[in-house]
Amino acid sequence: QLQLVESGGGLVQPGGSLRLSCTTSGFTLNNAAIGWFRQAPGKEREGVSCISNRVDSTDSADSVKGRFTISRDNARNTVSLQMNSLKPEDTGLYYCAASPMLVGLCVLHPREYNYWGQGTRVTVSS
Repeated sequence: QLQLVESGGGLVQPGGSLRLSCTTSGFTLNNAAIGWFRQAPGKEREGVSCISNRVDSTDSADSVKGRFTISRDNARNTVSLQMNSLKPEDTGLYYCAASPMLVGLCVLHPREYNYWGQGTRVTVSS
């Protein structure tokens, strides 16, 4: 059974950093594109960053470019999201998701992802 579990969320001051992890099981990590998404209260879920299978190409939302970095460790079945220079508007519930159907690319549209974790909460506040 394919599962994803997020960890690493918490409360951080503006300008601080957090590292989120998405630990996967039930499938070969390198066979799926992985995306990170977030949802703030009262807002729709939005794509943050993603990494493709096989070639590890990445994409990120304009709002996080230069601040967030996504990476994959196939040996540990983990995809990480390093978040630096955090802003209050980065606050939300962060989810990772997998798409075995995307090959060699990734996209930031939630509807393209079939499997989801339960989320980890990030709060950026002074």
